[in-house]
Amino acid sequence: MRTSLCETLGIDLPIVGFTPSEHVAAAISRAGGLGVLGCVRFNDADELDKVLGWMDANTGGKPYGVDVVMPAKVPDEVKGIDPTTLIPAEHRAFVDRTLEQLGVPALGEGQDRDGVLGWLHSVARSHVEVALEHPIALIANALGSPPADVIAQAHDKGVPVAALAGKAEHAVRHVENGVDFVVAQGHEAGGHTGEIASMVLLPEIVDAVGDRAPVLAAGGIGSGRQAAAALALGAEGVWTGSIWLATREYLETMPESEPMQQALVAATSADTVRTRIYTGKPARLLKTRWTEAWSQPDAPEPLPMPLQNLLVAPAHNRIHASSDPSVVSMPVGQIVGRMNEVRPVADVVADLASGFTDAVTRLTEIDKS
Repeated sequence: MRTSLCETLGIDLPIVGFTPSEHVAAAISRAGGLGVLGCVRFNDADELDKVLGWMDANTGGKPYGVDVVMPAKVPDEVKGIDPTTLIPAEHRAFVDRTLEQLGVPALGEGQDRDGVLGWLHSVARSHVEVALEHPIALIANALGSPPADVIAQAHDKGVPVAALAGKAEHAVRHVENGVDFVVAQGHEAGGHTGEIASMVLLPEIVDAVGDRAPVLAAGGIGSGRQAAAALALGAEGVWTGSIWLATREYLETMPESEPMQQALVAATSADTVRTRIYTGKPARLLKTRWTEAWSQPDAPEPLPMPLQNLLVAPAHNRIHASSDPSVVSMPVGQIVGRMNEVRPVADVVADLASGFTDAVTRLTEIDKS
């Protein structure tokens, strides 16, 4: 299971694993893939610096990457104004009322946490600057092409840039902007995702830019068979995310996440919903009582990014502390239906590799017959 991506990134398997957990990312890299750490949860650049220092010491000398959230167009962030003051009172009232109806208790003393600020462009820039001081092998952007100066900054450090695309036209624009890898993310994927399914999207993007930039397949990939299908459609590797949520190493970073994992392993592929309630942009989440509340007639329209996440971040903290699987707020793809147990990262990687080999062997036998 080797492609040109392995040579380019210095990895043994063309498996890229995105995760907010440094313990999971390091384990993916040690197992032969490329662990990519999501930076959006870090409000403080110094905290990210410490975590990346830990990654440097715990990947066994194997490469790893980072993922930021940064639009190509620099937004107008008004200096000196607290963005939370722009959140309408009726939205706050709805959130408070919903939490009470769902039986989510208020946080106890010392449990309160700041909301996630990584959605702010200025904070994302600080992530880039810190990450480029470490020996990262890749910097990816969840919102497409980063600004041109960020791409140039990464290239000056010898770091390639990847960007997610939900349409072929997006992929073409990314390559024209100087992006080195395109991640073709289908509708099935967790988190921010478009409307075109992977089986249709991937060959479209490969045909559009595959001769200029390697394409990675994302969305609905949780087995070796699915990885083999992605490579058959022209991908040079796979970008995986949801499957790492149900790993033992995830609890090393976030030990209070057992209820979330319980909800994930109990879910089917039909138990997700694509909605703007998480960040303000369409994202696929696990369907729970929390997401259902936002689909009721009295629910307000979600706010634009980054205000929506600033609105719901305190609610997410309360939900997380409540330890109730029925109200979990978590991005996850439709592949959740295959995530039936919590396993070590190394076992997940091994199954992806062996399943790929089995699928290719089966196709070879069919071809010979």
